[in-house]
Formats: sequence, structure tokens, C-alpha cells
Amino acid sequence: MWIAAYAEHRYSRVGLIDWANKMITIRKALESDALAIYSLRNRSIVANCANYYTQQQLALWTQGEISNEFITDVCQNFYVSIVNNQVIGSGKISFDSGMLDGIFVDPDFFGRGAAKQMLAFLEQLAVQHNLTEIKLDSTLNAAGFYRACGFIGECISTYHSPRGISLDCVPMKKSLIDG
Repeated sequence: MWIAAYAEHRYSRVGLIDWANKMITIRKALESDALAIYSLRNRSIVANCANYYTQQQLALWTQGEISNEFITDVCQNFYVSIVNNQVIGSGKISFDSGMLDGIFVDPDFFGRGAAKQMLAFLEQLAVQHNLTEIKLDSTLNAAGFYRACGFIGECISTYHSPRGISLDCVPMKKSLIDG
């Protein structure tokens, strides 16, 4: 498991909260984590995105049951943040494209550094896999957070979700090459 020492070092300039360093661990997601990830994803979307997307978009985005494809994706690509044996966050990375996705935090843990820690962890994995850049499609509400973590991107684009809905997003990227 990855403990927050790297996150504290890498993100101290953006105010990583000491609480996260003492409490959160990150590990590879297991099949048994899929339902918890799906649930916290939906709660996070509803809690964080309501001022940026319509109620119809939120309903479409969070409707339905967990799919076998999602469970497979969790097993192959996701990592989870754990506090007291509870999944409180998630994130994934594609080592082929450098694309980050699925970064969600349980609303009960908003503002405690969990997203910054997951981002630092995924960035460390990218560096270990010799990626020179990471990218993501930010929700409109999260773009400022990602900018504070070193990502660049301003233009609004359209994200086409695997569930068949289209949402405004901000494509962002971050160079992993010092200089």
C-alpha cells in the first residue's frame, strides 16, 4: 500500500492536509470494491456537480446498476483510497494513453486531501511507467482543483461517457518532465 509521504512532498505547495497523511492508504482495487466505488462515484457526482450540470444530466449520469464492464474495469485499472477499512476514494490510469479517470471522493471526506493524494499516487505510477504526460477530462466543477495541482486546460469540450451521455468537460494535461 502507498502511504501519503509522496503526496505530502509533491503537493505540499497546494496545501495537502496532514489528516490525509495520517489516515488514508491507497491500494489496487479488488472486485469486492466495485460496488463501493460505484456508490461513492454517484454520491460524489450528485454532491459536487449539481451547480454545473442539469438535473437531467445528473440523473442520466448516475442511473442504472453496476455493470460487468465496470467491475472488470475496476479490477484491471482502479485504485482505491481507504480509511478505517472503508473505500472513500477512487482513481484510475491508462498506462497506454496517460489518461486519468474515475477520480471520485466520498462526500463525507470532501476537503480532506483524498483527491490530492490519489492524484499524486497516480502521477507517481505514471512516472514509474515512463510516461511524460498525464491527461484527463475534468468535470466543470473540478477544473480549478486540477489547475491547482499543475494541470493546464481552459477550453470546454464534450465528454462522451461509456453510459452514452454527453457532458461538458475541460480536457487537461500535465507534463511530468521537470523543467
